[in-house]
Amino acid sequence: MATLKELSKKDELLSGGHRLCAGCGIPPIVRLILRSTDSGIVASSATGCLEVGTTVYPYSAWRIPWIHSAFENSAATITGVETAYRALKKRGRIPDRDIKFIAFGGDGGTYDIGLQSLSGALERGHNFLYVCYDNGAYMNTGIQRSSATPFSSNTTTSPAGTVIPGKQEWRKDLTRIVAAHNVPYAAQASPHNWSDLSKKAEKALKIDGPTFLNVMSPCPLGWYTKSEDSIKLAKLSVDTCYWMLYEIEEGVLRITYRPKEKRPLAEWLQPQGRFKHLFKPENSAILEKFQARVDLEWQRLNELDGKQIF
Repeated sequence: MATLKELSKKDELLSGGHRLCAGCGIPPIVRLILRSTDSGIVASSATGCLEVGTTVYPYSAWRIPWIHSAFENSAATITGVETAYRALKKRGRIPDRDIKFIAFGGDGGTYDIGLQSLSGALERGHNFLYVCYDNGAYMNTGIQRSSATPFSSNTTTSPAGTVIPGKQEWRKDLTRIVAAHNVPYAAQASPHNWSDLSKKAEKALKIDGPTFLNVMSPCPLGWYTKSEDSIKLAKLSVDTCYWMLYEIEEGVLRITYRPKEKRPLAEWLQPQGRFKHLFKPENSAILEKFQARVDLEWQRLNELDGKQIF
């Protein structure tokens, strides 16, 4: 794996001057992943924060070949490019180069709208990396709930009030859904742990076949947090075990980071305005229920550590 010094010397493939929000988790995620290979890169991006913030006409922050796809088909778009490249190379119409194909999408365009497209691309076995930046809602279009939205979170379509105390469903476990396609590699990462994220991206991009990274992406706008707290909150999501860092390689699950001291979930929830209702006395049982669920999922993950699960 490249050192931080080595990574810092690589070309910046996503330029500054983009229009993503201050404190957004997406830019450090994308910048680090693009630096995690020395190969040429072609990328696609689903409609969402990344696309809107980096390609305000007539400008583009991308310094690589990049394609905007619709909300639901980033995976289909990049695998079409990958297939075209293989076909043209086979016919001798283009030179044989080492090129990596990467699709980016938010949780709305991946967990929900883009799941069918992603599933098809994984099943067909295309050689590409799919990166989901998971900020827990449809942030680009008004902070609506997605199937990645945390339990009890306040969004514009799951408002915390007298009728319901936020979203009533548990978050979908997309990483395991992807791994169940028998892909060679799938992992969860966080931008606060650059070495873990870089190592996983480097590994994923070296593998021949479909690979997947699900990365926690703080969103000050939708989380109602301070911009300067984003990386701290990403770390807290991991140290509370809400967002667990692990990889599934050839069906074997391995935990890649264990907190020295598992923090109470409330430490991650309390700074976020979307969870402020949980700290009212009448909602204490909901907070306890959420903590119990996180504890159970961490226990289950530990039981699977080192085992063949697919």
